[in-house]
Amino acid sequence: MTETAPEHPREPLPLDSTAQLLTSIASQLGNQLSLVSPNGTRRPMHSIRRSAPTLVAVAHGSRDPQALRTVLELLDRVRELRPGLDVRLGHIELNEPLLPDTLDGIGRGDAVLVPLLLGRGHHVRHDLPRAAEAAGHLRTRVAAPLGPHPLLVEALYERLIEAGWRDEDGTDRNAAVVLAAAGSRDPDSDADARSTAAMLSDRLGGVPVVPAYASAAAPDVPAALRALAARGRHRVALASYFTAPGRFATLSAAAAPGITAGPLGAHPAMARLLLHRYDQALAGTTPAPGALTYPLFLASA
Repeated sequence: MTETAPEHPREPLPLDSTAQLLTSIASQLGNQLSLVSPNGTRRPMHSIRRSAPTLVAVAHGSRDPQALRTVLELLDRVRELRPGLDVRLGHIELNEPLLPDTLDGIGRGDAVLVPLLLGRGHHVRHDLPRAAEAAGHLRTRVAAPLGPHPLLVEALYERLIEAGWRDEDGTDRNAAVVLAAAGSRDPDSDADARSTAAMLSDRLGGVPVVPAYASAAAPDVPAALRALAARGRHRVALASYFTAPGRFATLSAAAAPGITAGPLGAHPAMARLLLHRYDQALAGTTPAPGALTYPLFLASA
């Protein structure tokens, strides 16, 4: 039987190596402790990173209580998609918090205003840049409106499916869709709606899609229905091109006799698009189609 030679005792680490080891252990322990809050819970990683600019979603505002609930649900989806991002809400009118109050509450830092509006118009061109300029304590970027964009078209399509539209309806020569929008005196707003209508028509396999407006522009929904009937299109569905429920969405739906889709609301595509516009503003890129004519970056002196 062969005896196993005893192991040689390990040599003690040199003092300088021991110091390096202790320093490494202390550093790692410090990093781990930085993730723990005083009450013993783990801090989220975003709390120790350099914070991103605040995303301020700018809604128009509505007297319909469902509008605010819908927008808050949409912003919850945005937070789920990007944990740790500071997401706040400001209204142009009718609801609190109003946009100036939201901006005042941020303190100093950076913010991106993302309009929950579906096309260009007075609010996007004038109200938002003015509000950003008035918040002199912030470095503020103004993002593009949500539309036109393929993600909106996907949300419109799925809302129609939810309301009863079938893909085979696209082969019915009597079928058509009215795209009901808020309306604006700004011709670019009408151009944006027509662009969305064309994309939705493609998504529906070539079914005619006619934009109609609840205010400030023509045609309205009844006039669009009459025009389609004159072309032999009697099976008409209504796509609700509104961010949230409200007076205009209700009036448009009441005028439609057939399938009536609900507003875009908190559809997942809306949350992704909101973050996309936020990222575009940070990158300084101009969305297409339609270059925006107001400055996208405003900084305090």
